[in-house]
Amino acid sequence: METNTSPYPLQLTGELSPQLSRGLWLVKWLLAIPHFVVLCFLWVAFVVVDAVAFFAILFTGRYPRALFGFNVGVLRWTWRVGFYSYSALATDRYPPFTLADVPDYPARLEVAYPESLSRGLVLVKWWLLALPHYLVIAVFVGGAWAGGGIDRLYGGGGLVGLLVLFAGLTLLFKSRYPRPLYDFVLGMNRWAFRVAAYAALMTDVYPPFRLDMGGSEPPTGTADGQPLPMAPLTA
Repeated sequence: METNTSPYPLQLTGELSPQLSRGLWLVKWLLAIPHFVVLCFLWVAFVVVDAVAFFAILFTGRYPRALFGFNVGVLRWTWRVGFYSYSALATDRYPPFTLADVPDYPARLEVAYPESLSRGLVLVKWWLLALPHYLVIAVFVGGAWAGGGIDRLYGGGGLVGLLVLFAGLTLLFKSRYPRPLYDFVLGMNRWAFRVAAYAALMTDVYPPFRLDMGGSEPPTGTADGQPLPMAPLTA
């Protein structure tokens, strides 16, 4: 298999706010309700768009660009809400109501558009090939995700939810967010969104079994200068 030092097609970043309210996180579930309602409808549309894209890829080898842009927007919106609420609690800045990228918001997500996709992989990657990742993500964000509850990406379940709760309690009593804890939480979120994009047929590049921690995307090589294997599977 050919090695590729390019970054993963999905890029997820998050900038931890230096000043966070000690107690605002206790009511963010209430403040974020409008977003949760909108996201429920957006994820229904996401699934419909994904089904249409499935047949488009199967017959043409391409993901329609307009549909791709919409689904990237849903992932982007989901990440901003999760970053604000219980997938990270890393900012007190209220998320914008938009599918578009907001460059000055502390949480951002982009997915590189693939000019072509494998017609064969579309039949198996979202269930068979992604299955090992589903088992990992079920631990990260809750078992419901593996059963189709992809909305848990912004709900803060599983290990992510537990660690974010610890972060919230630390904020409440010590007015600080432990940086190592933040880095670990961001790594798990990054893994989950990479798998979400792969399962949603948005890339043929198999997600790495690697916890890339921290708010910034990792470098394209390892610490010893060796490139990371990251080539698309072909069928």
